Amino acid sequence: YRRVVKELARQVSKVNSKRVLRLMREENLLCQLKRRFVITTHSNHSNAVFKNLLKGKELTEPDQVWHADITYVSLPKGFCYLATILDGYSRKCIGWKLSKRIDTELALGALEKALASRQVKPGLTHHSDRGVQYTSLAYVSRLQEAGIAISMSRRGNSYDNAKAESFMKTLKYEEVYVKEYQTYQEAADNIGEFIEKIYNTKRLHSSIGYLPPIEFEAAAITAA
Repeated sequence: YRRVVKELARQVSKVNSKRVLRLMREENLLCQLKRRFVITTHSNHSNAVFKNLLKGKELTEPDQVWHADITYVSLPKGFCYLATILDGYSRKCIGWKLSKRIDTELALGALEKALASRQVKPGLTHHSDRGVQYTSLAYVSRLQEAGIAISMSRRGNSYDNAKAESFMKTLKYEEVYVKEYQTYQEAADNIGEFIEKIYNTKRLHSSIGYLPPIEFEAAAITAA
């Protein structure tokens, strides 16, 4: 409800937070839906892994750290999988790809989209879990070719990639679980619209001063 209050305050002069909370509670808009868990990280492999480079790292501008992650999306007959790249400073989703297969090509698709839309600055670090997609030779080679440092979470520690985890949770509760897609194409269309037209441009994020990622990045560029 706090995010709704902040959004209303951007549009009107006076907002009563207690009334917003009451109305949302009456309309059952505060409930949390629960869904079954599907494993998407397969770290039982012989590929080389990299140490966590994010400890003590303070972010001051975009394109210092990119967070990568993969999640599943339930369909009536099976699953599809979403790979994303998130800018650690602004929380903007800068690359994503949906696929019926959870493989290296899925992860590479999201990475290529991020590389096409952003500037690789000296010192840029790519952070992910130790999943086989991110430790594969093709993925590691692409990062090294682009001059991006590689960082990975400790085994079984989701907190090391908390920003990516938080994005996936937002996507699930505010889009995926609400729509309950019937087809793969429906999932692709709606997820793309949510990321590009809502999450990046309209949704307020408490961690960046209740601004949308695009506004937060623009403010950072202006301040610089």
